[in-house]
Amino acid sequence: MPSAIDDIDRAILRVLHTDGRKPNSEIAEAVGLSPSACLRRIKLLEDRGVIRGYTVITGPEDNDRGVDVVVQVTLDRQTEDYLSRFEHAVRQCPEVRECFLMTGDVDYWLRLRTDSVAAYEAIHGEVLSRLPGVTRISSSFAMRDALRPRRRPRA
Repeated sequence: MPSAIDDIDRAILRVLHTDGRKPNSEIAEAVGLSPSACLRRIKLLEDRGVIRGYTVITGPEDNDRGVDVVVQVTLDRQTEDYLSRFEHAVRQCPEVRECFLMTGDVDYWLRLRTDSVAAYEAIHGEVLSRLPGVTRISSSFAMRDALRPRRRPRA
């Protein structure tokens, strides 16, 4: 079983990133493989953990008043205990959609989805600022997801 990802695997991943529900026959055609060879490659990518799952990404239609917030968090210390306690606490907050341990000036990068700016204000004051070891929080509100196609309003 090959361990490195090659150009064909990358092409398959690009197609799946765009549309995770695209039929295998269309993926195969897009990357220049037979459907059976393409399916084998996808299965190998799943078995190796390169593809860890499939998900639904909802757009603004899901919640017209919804707000995406990108939050940068700096901790007092970067000990394993502090990182572990912070990550455990973040998992308890259902509004947190993504959480990454970062290099550089901030320790964590979070993406939250809330109903409104007021709802985020409550989460900021009641949850984020009380997480273990937090010394600094910087929040930015997303205007739109520039990588996902926007749907035009119906006439």
